[in-house]
Amino acid sequence: MRLQHLLLLGFALLYAACSSPSRKLPTYERPLSRTRFQTVKTTAYTHTESDHLAYGNKSALGTPLRCGPAIHSAAADWGRWPAGTVFKLCSTGEIFFVDDYGWALTGRNTIDLYKPSRGAMNAWGARVEKIEILRWGDPYRAYKRLKPAERYAHIAQMMRDIKRYWSKPLQSSKPEPVLIALGSSLPPLP
Repeated sequence: MRLQHLLLLGFALLYAACSSPSRKLPTYERPLSRTRFQTVKTTAYTHTESDHLAYGNKSALGTPLRCGPAIHSAAADWGRWPAGTVFKLCSTGEIFFVDDYGWALTGRNTIDLYKPSRGAMNAWGARVEKIEILRWGDPYRAYKRLKPAERYAHIAQMMRDIKRYWSKPLQSSKPEPVLIALGSSLPPLP
């Protein structure tokens, strides 16, 4: 009986350490300039990866993850590309909507593109891509969305970057206008 209690206590401590809000963040990269065209590292993810299983097919905004034909989901550091940012991959013409974030993206100039399967995720791999920003997301709304989870290091870092790099938009909740009309397929920011 005592051994069972010790094993249970050990498991609880291990779980607490692994899910700790103070887990060390990835190496910080200087943010890119907010320009219409950017060159970024892209990776891919899917909802069946072990670190996404708890969330299922849902984004950080609580919406279903999308994969075409009109628009695709993407995860990014919301301090660099706030939730609601819409961009086009110049190489493929695909349109992406930032509706997710990830711990490994915090402080990085990397965007994670949602793929519907492990095969599609692996086929994409990691690529450096030129993107065109069609609409910047609203950093004020992204900040408010992150606020309830600010005890986690990656969330706190994104919130600091929103304050640091988006100080003017934080005074207004009005996002920048859409640069290119996308029709009705563009999802609203919840």
